Amino acid sequence: MDFLAIFLIALVLLALVIVKKSLVIIPQSETKIIERLGKYYATLKPGINVIIPFIDRAKNIVSLTNGRYHYTNSIDLREQVYDFDKQNVITKDNILMQINALLYFQIVDPFKAVYEINNLPNAIEKLTQTTLRNIIGELELDEPLTSRDTINSKLRAVLDDATNKWGIKVNRVELQDITPPQSVLQAMEKQMQAERNKRATILTSEGQKAAAILQSEGQKTARINQAEADKQTEILRAEGDAQARIRRAQAEAEAIEKITVAVGKSSNPANYLLAQKYISMLEEVASGDKTKTVYLPYEATNLMGSIGGIKDLFKES
Repeated sequence: MDFLAIFLIALVLLALVIVKKSLVIIPQSETKIIERLGKYYATLKPGINVIIPFIDRAKNIVSLTNGRYHYTNSIDLREQVYDFDKQNVITKDNILMQINALLYFQIVDPFKAVYEINNLPNAIEKLTQTTLRNIIGELELDEPLTSRDTINSKLRAVLDDATNKWGIKVNRVELQDITPPQSVLQAMEKQMQAERNKRATILTSEGQKAAAILQSEGQKTARINQAEADKQTEILRAEGDAQARIRRAQAEAEAIEKITVAVGKSSNPANYLLAQKYISMLEEVASGDKTKTVYLPYEATNLMGSIGGIKDLFKES
């Protein structure tokens, strides 16, 4: 009885072990490669899968986790990131610099990822490093620092084409750090400072030029305005003088007309006016310095005749 009970218990345990070995639960976004007697049999899908225990087994592959290689029989189908250590590369102009890159890839064909390459993470790392050296070797120093997008595109295209036969899809590559030598950094810093000083000098000179232009334009406008004002002033002054002369001429005409009426038609009014001019001149001469020589007009007889004419006029009146 005891032997039968032990046999039944052993049989139940064996059955449980067989059932456990037969049922394989695959999480979402993962898969396993199953070999039957050493030959590829199936690629398991997420969920519950049934295999033959001790005959079917999952294929072990190399995986990289936290910078360490290890073996596992599960294949992660999600996008993975490899952060490679810094490596020395030489530019086209023989400048040594250090570069490290981030690689984003995804396994799209587990069969190829297992059977087409022995150590997938190591192969991707070495391929990325050699490809990066080749690309940087075709560029001069300034280009890797200013053309990261171009380098990333070239690197991704080369890696995607090379890893296609491994069942890998390279989504993108990012250059994380580019570190030139210290001497180059110092030279670049001096160059940048010189460029800043150059831009500052250019901006200062452009500002001074603009200020000088504005100042000259202001002076030009002021001179034009002043000339226009002087022109208007002269025009107004000339018009005023013309009006004054017209008024004086009109006044003199009226005076002559009145004198003509007063002295009558028989006498010449011009003699009367000329006599007045002579008298005014003699008054000015008489009011001056007595020690100076007095000059009488050459036509003094005409003056006396004019005065006599004026006297006769007053007598007749």
